[in-house]
Amino acid sequence: MQPERLGSPPSGQTPSVRRGMTGAVVLLAASLGLSSCQSLLDQAYQPNVSPSDSPQIVDEVQRNDPRAQMGAREHPRIVASYGGEYHDEKTEKLVARIAGALTAVSENPNQSYRITILNSPAINAFALPGGYLYVTRGLLALANDASEVAAVLSHEMAHVTANHGIERQRREEAEVIASRVVAEVLSSDLAGKQALARGKLRLAAFSRQQELQADVIGIRMLGEAGYDPYAAPRFLDSMAAYARFSSVDPDTDQSLDFLSSHPNAPQRVDLARRHARAQGMEGQVGDRGRDYYVAGINGLLYGDSPEEGFVRGQTFLHGGLGIRFDVPSDFRIDNKVDAVLATGPSDTAIRFDGVDAGDTDNLANYLTSGWVAGLKAETVQTTTINGLPAATARASAERWDFDVTVVRLNNQIFRFLTAVPKGSPMLEQVSTVLKSSFRQMTPQETAALKPLRVRVVTVGPNDSLATLAARMMGTDRKLDLFKLINAMPAGAAITPGQRVKIISE
Repeated sequence: MQPERLGSPPSGQTPSVRRGMTGAVVLLAASLGLSSCQSLLDQAYQPNVSPSDSPQIVDEVQRNDPRAQMGAREHPRIVASYGGEYHDEKTEKLVARIAGALTAVSENPNQSYRITILNSPAINAFALPGGYLYVTRGLLALANDASEVAAVLSHEMAHVTANHGIERQRREEAEVIASRVVAEVLSSDLAGKQALARGKLRLAAFSRQQELQADVIGIRMLGEAGYDPYAAPRFLDSMAAYARFSSVDPDTDQSLDFLSSHPNAPQRVDLARRHARAQGMEGQVGDRGRDYYVAGINGLLYGDSPEEGFVRGQTFLHGGLGIRFDVPSDFRIDNKVDAVLATGPSDTAIRFDGVDAGDTDNLANYLTSGWVAGLKAETVQTTTINGLPAATARASAERWDFDVTVVRLNNQIFRFLTAVPKGSPMLEQVSTVLKSSFRQMTPQETAALKPLRVRVVTVGPNDSLATLAARMMGTDRKLDLFKLINAMPAGAAITPGQRVKIISE
């Protein structure tokens, strides 16, 4: 949750949620009526290649190309929707190196690209007409070698060179839309669809035929650029595994049919592997680029960025705002750009955000000012929460009961909305946890709060999977996440001298 996007004054409307999790979460925003890379190109792949000092970029080379103009119009919206650009010279040069190798063997060598690393933990990559390519830092963290990132980028370049974006734009009556994502697998299939349906930014699917065509072109580019062509099916497997890991219910929604028009993961993996075989036997063709890749992502920001606050287990902390609160032990927190959401058992959900207090000095009046639909005025009470002025009330809408709590701190009004099915006894239990735990952070707590990063470590002679996994932070499933981000299948072993990724401060 970013301070500058904490919501809006009572007269405005809160933007819709990025990735909805349950019906209750959607209702929190809807029925309550809340107001709520740099351009980098490189030369052909070589063992020690470095990015050009003066790359040709899409803005300059294709200044008069209507396709580039389409991409340019949508570019600011995409960047804003994904938390801005992620800048790190080492990582940007890494992506430039990979993109440069692919550009040299592109179907259209005159096509230039503008590649942006998005400051988002989502596992995502996509393209806009005219050569605008995007990859999230979340995808870079999941990948284990340069060939896997090359597989993603070559797929997106194929969409650009095949003019798939132009074809779809015509079908959709001139609506300029970003190209199909490679994957959005942080949560369930439904959550991915809701993410793509956000108001200002709709990333619509390409047709099944276009996706498979892009796979064929992309895998050919991989081989011609000197990369391992089997990286495509390998990374599709990794993304599928991450989807299962991140799903609210790991035993459901394993088809990974991200959008109805997208071929399911097993089909794509099988086809990608068959296309790769045309270039040679697995393990005997192409370079994975493992060593320079892990060196390039060492220190990469992982998970939430400091501007959006941090989730640590059942606690949300925001150093910039100087606040923290807890959710019940059986709840899961999901930190969005616009709000913090948490979901628990029995369709219980929480939404937390904030607005500029403006000249509001009476919190009881603020609650009844019309921004909450179904508010029961007779339930409004003023109180204090850990020394801070606050007010609470109850509301009702459709099948749901709500607790609405607002707290003022300096020039911000922070808002907790708890939703439960009508008559559920959990409303008081859950809202009490929130109210009792919300407080200002101490200077010592703020100073100690650090973001998580990808750290590349060398396996020592006394290390084991268990000892390395124990060093993981930010998850209570340490071993599972360690094996996942290092693409270790069941029964995999580690050897001294091997370089692996861990997540730590």
